[in-house]
Amino acid sequence: MMERIHSLVAVVPCNNLDVSEAFYARLGFTERLGEHRYDEYRMLSDGQGGEIHLARAVDGWLVPGRNPFAIYLHTEKVDKLAFSFGRKAEDKPWGTYEFGVSDPDQTLVRVGWPTRLRGKN
Repeated sequence: MMERIHSLVAVVPCNNLDVSEAFYARLGFTERLGEHRYDEYRMLSDGQGGEIHLARAVDGWLVPGRNPFAIYLHTEKVDKLAFSFGRKAEDKPWGTYEFGVSDPDQTLVRVGWPTRLRGKN
């Protein structure tokens, strides 16, 4: 039987691609090497299988204070990333150790790792 391999990529709308790209670089996502740079679209990777694509927002998509978009980054580097954003991670009742931060367009970015797996590597 042939194994199926697939991936899922979040496409995040943003008003300023350069500002958003700098924000996601703080989370470890940079432009994929060898990729063509488009005026309205950026393809970022963390080099470990995670990808985020940034797309210039269509007028009216991102209303200040009313952004409905969110993404979740699973990583063991929760404390390191929390510190870099001046945040503190905490254990949540649903079994994750996490923190949240908003990107420049107020997309909620949660960063976490299963509590039961903390310190096992």
